[in-house]
Amino acid sequence: MTSHHILFYDYVPDIVERRAPHRDAHLQRIRDAQADGRITLAGALGDPPHGAAIVFSDTDPEEIEAWAVADPYVKAGLVTARRVEPWKVVS
Repeated sequence: MTSHHILFYDYVPDIVERRAPHRDAHLQRIRDAQADGRITLAGALGDPPHGAAIVFSDTDPEEIEAWAVADPYVKAGLVTARRVEPWKVVS
């Protein structure tokens, strides 16, 4: 059975203005993790965005945290808070 966790990000209020220099690298890391099967879905929350949700499959929470620490958005200070929650999918 596949296990899922969601990495939630809270963004700085001016994320749209500040993300440009880091966006390509951030999105490439997501694409790479999708290609190797770790990330199932990912996207911004809200309009304008105030955070994000990234769904990981069969990935330990410690590995997800390590992935987040290396994320260009986190390294640039664009993420004000983050958490990893297990997601119990029923269908």
